[in-house]
Parts: sequence; structure tokens; C-alpha cells
Amino acid sequence: MLRLIYKNPRTPRYVRWLANGTLLYAISPIDLIPDFIPILGHVDDAIILPLAMWLTFKLIPHTVLRECRTQLELEKSQNNQTE
Repeated sequence: MLRLIYKNPRTPRYVRWLANGTLLYAISPIDLIPDFIPILGHVDDAIILPLAMWLTFKLIPHTVLRECRTQLELEKSQNNQTE
């Protein structure tokens, strides 16, 4: 879904940057609070990542989101037919 949203030319640039930043933070070994600190090290991941994902989806225009959902459903149905 995010791939389709990112490739859509009508997706605003700031949403693309936020989505990329969220993905990079998720896979990066560098955290705001290091994981070796008890409890707080994992809590920042449990709060920051869902918040960033929620914000990304909130900022996507509804028309773009609707188009991407439709396109994803078409891709899924085509894949099911070929299997």
C-alpha cells in the first residue's frame, strides 16, 4: 500500500518524506533512546513508530488513498487468478 501511495504523483512531497523517515527510523539501529536502557529503550519505538504511521496516513489526501486501495485490490485479484 505504501509503495502505491509513494509512487502516486498526487501524493504530497512532505507525506513522502514522512513515510521515508518513518521507514528509516524503523530499520535504523539508531534510536532516540537506546534500547539498552530498561523499559524506556523499547517504549520510544512503541510510541514513535505508530504515531508516525498514523500521521502519514492522516496526511494522505483521501482521493489518493482511495485510488491506491482500489489499485491494491485489483493487484490482489489478478494475483489470485494467476495462482
